[in-house]
Amino acid sequence: MARVYLGLGSNIERERYITAGLDALEDLFGEMELSPVYESAAIGFDGTAFYNMAVGVNTDLTLAEMAKRLRDIEYEHGRPKKASRFSSRQLDIDILTYDDLVGVIDGVELPRGEILENAFVLQPLADVAPDEVHPSDGRNYAVLWEGFDCGKQIISRIEFSWRGRSIS
Repeated sequence: MARVYLGLGSNIERERYITAGLDALEDLFGEMELSPVYESAAIGFDGTAFYNMAVGVNTDLTLAEMAKRLRDIEYEHGRPKKASRFSSRQLDIDILTYDDLVGVIDGVELPRGEILENAFVLQPLADVAPDEVHPSDGRNYAVLWEGFDCGKQIISRIEFSWRGRSIS
């Protein structure tokens, strides 16, 4: 069974689509570990601020199967098939890590480069998996977050509830 961390984000009807994404992920994986939800400005384009979080799951799906299933969930929730990387979206689900795999495997970059580049990825990952080690950097996510220079990347933890419980 593989341990996988996912990044979940939305900047269109954010609460609706983060909730829908969590529902779909729970249907697919069952038990999940959830970070708090953060709000952050869009990076790379002018757009509404995003809600972002990290989710930890265990799965028997291969990386290729998982990537396809996650993309299907995005499509089911309004993602255009030819969406540009830097654009608004209802639901974005990224595979951040898949066990300790490193490299481009089945078309998926592992670990996802944004972990070390963007506060909206690293902070939630450090919350949900502080002691997990970045597969290519070798430091754990808590240490990486502690040393991260946010610069202009301002993120704010927001109140968020899912299925009647507060996750932020």
